[in-house]
Order: sequence, then structure tokens, then C-alpha cells
Amino acid sequence: MDVSPETIDSYLGRPVSKLPTPSVILSKPVLESNIQKLSRDVKDQGIGFRPHVKTLKSLEVTRLMLNGGAHRKIVASTLREIRGVLPLVKEGILDEALYGIPVYTSALSPLSELSKSIKIVLMIDNDQHIQLLEDFSTKNPSAPQKWNVFIKVDTGYHRAGLMTSSPALHNLVQKAEASPVVAIYGFYCHAGHSYKTRSSEEAAAVLQSEVDCVVQASSLLPADRDVVVSVGSTPAAHVVQLLKAALPSNVNLELHAGNYPCNDLQQVSTGLVTESQQALRLLTEVCSVYPERNEALINAGTIALSKETSDFHGQGLVVDDQRWGVVRTSQEHGILGLRDATKGEGRIDECFKVGQKVLLYCHHACITASAHFVYYVVDEKDVVREAWIPWKGW
Repeated sequence: MDVSPETIDSYLGRPVSKLPTPSVILSKPVLESNIQKLSRDVKDQGIGFRPHVKTLKSLEVTRLMLNGGAHRKIVASTLREIRGVLPLVKEGILDEALYGIPVYTSALSPLSELSKSIKIVLMIDNDQHIQLLEDFSTKNPSAPQKWNVFIKVDTGYHRAGLMTSSPALHNLVQKAEASPVVAIYGFYCHAGHSYKTRSSEEAAAVLQSEVDCVVQASSLLPADRDVVVSVGSTPAAHVVQLLKAALPSNVNLELHAGNYPCNDLQQVSTGLVTESQQALRLLTEVCSVYPERNEALINAGTIALSKETSDFHGQGLVVDDQRWGVVRTSQEHGILGLRDATKGEGRIDECFKVGQKVLLYCHHACITASAHFVYYVVDEKDVVREAWIPWKGW
């Protein structure tokens, strides 16, 4: 896609129907509403908030999430994201970035360089990380004298981290405490399994379990040591107002979440948000129609949509006529069909024609957005008012 300023600017002031396809469409009113709600919720709870920038990977959305500097810390999944937020440090609304993957050798040099511009916090969950950091500091005198680290706790998602019952967690804390180049900042967990919850009660139970686990982990440190415990996911963020946590006096609780500005069909499936709270849609176009099999071809396949799933059948849902969805995809091809073909409700040739623009809801906004090089940002009337260029690469 041509992302030159001249080309992008030519779409400003035009309706969504005039955009090229496939394109990511962001509703700014919905984005702002979602962001403001969570900002109010964490303020009401009196806890910290650390937005994760990995969903839309853009300066504009990150600025909105920081809420004018009310929240001054982020989580990033890539080095590119940390580089991308540096203008916000100069604006005076951002102080700190957590690199949210357990640290590895090739990341240390760029992270050390970035630490000259923004406070960097690392993630560790293995005693080999301690040796890695000590070796790097020995070989690189200009590296930070001490690395602040979150120790990753596994609360049941089993992607990264250590269970609180594991002797390895106790050993890691001891080694970190003894290391001359490591300072334990706190304990961090991500309950990705919260995406499987289907009610506010279930999501709140997962959130409470997260808090219990990181508080238990924090007890491995002296009781007079201030420590940050960081919990969250977007489903957890939607129910943070239900959290009733009695914390030790030395423990500071913060929430982290990333998908919440957008939401998507996975979030709708939890029952915690409505379809109208989805800020991201994908504009695609009908390339052909096949009445004999009651299907149509669109120009948005796996690369434009992903193959993520939710409780909604297929790989995408037609916004204006939800009898229809993307029932299968290949690389650049998507097939529109009835979501429930057994009902036989609807004829493809009566609903779609070649050249017709079609808006889709996606299952996982983070992955869908990652495939696109520009976001067209619309007002409440679906008129393009801005175009945002996301950060790409790792």
C-alpha cells in the first residue's frame, strides 16, 4: 500500500466507502470512549495503570492511553515500540517502558541504548537471566549500573513465568537479590486465559487470582520493601471496578491492558463488552459472487484478517448483516457465506455484488491491525478525519 503523505491525505474528509481495500478503519469516538472508561475505573480504584502499546502500535493511540500523563508507564512487546514512544518522553507525559518479553542476549544492547532516553524495566523468569545481565554489564561499562526487573509469575496461562509454588521462583528471587546489577522492581503476571471467561464474575475471579498470586510472590521480599505488582489483561480490565483487594502496605498494585481501546469479537465473546464498543473494522471488497454455492469472494484473506477465532463462527463478521461472515480464508482470499448455512436464510446474489464495499468485525484486533500499514481514523459519521501510521517490525 502507498503510505506516502500525499496519498494518505487525499482520503481525508472522504467517507469510508471511498477508501482502498482492504483497509483498517478506526472509530475515534469509540477509541476515546473505551480509553476514558478504563482511565476512570483505575482512578476510582486508586491503583496504577500501565497501558500495553502492542495492539495498535502507534504514537496517537499511545498518547490517548497515557491520558495527558495521568499514566506515565507503558508495556511494549517490541524494541520498535519503545523507540516509537520516545517523542512522548520529550512531551513530558511518559517516563518508563517495560520490555514485556523475558530478556534475551540480542535485545540488551539496544535496551541499554534506549535506557539513556527512557527508564527501561526488564522481565525475567529464569536464573540464567541474572547471569546474562551480569555478563553484559561486565563487557559493557556504559550499561546501566543496575537493571530494574519484573519477575514474571505464571498464574495459569503457561506462556511465560514461574508458578508461585515453584522452588525456582524462590531461587530466582534470591539470585536477583544477591546480584550487583539487578534490582527487583516487582512481580508481573498476565492471565491470558481470562479470554476464555464468559461473564463478569468469571473475569473478576481470574483477576482476583492474579492479584493473590503476585502478592504471594511479593512476600519473598522483605516486608519493608516497596514493591510493584502488575496484573491484567483486557478482560480483567473490563471488570477492574469489581476488584476488592486488601494489599500489604508495601505493595503497590497496577493494572496493565492493551486491547481495550479497540476490543474485538474475542472481547465481545466474553460478554464484557458490546459490539458497539469495537473501534476497529476492516473494509474489504467483493471480487466475485457464486450463487450456486451461496458464497462470495472478498479481497481480505488470512493476511488481512488472521485466522483467529472466537464464539462467532469463521474469521470475520459482516457488520451490517450478521447472517454473513468470513467462513474460510486463504492468503489473500476470503469467502463470505452464511454463518449458519443450515438455516438457509439469505441468498448471496441478493445481498452482495461485485465491487461492493463490506465492513467486517475481526476476531483479534491486535493481529488484524499488525497486517496493515495505515489506519484510517473516522468520526461518528464514518468520515475519514485522520490517518495514523503504525510502528512496524521488532
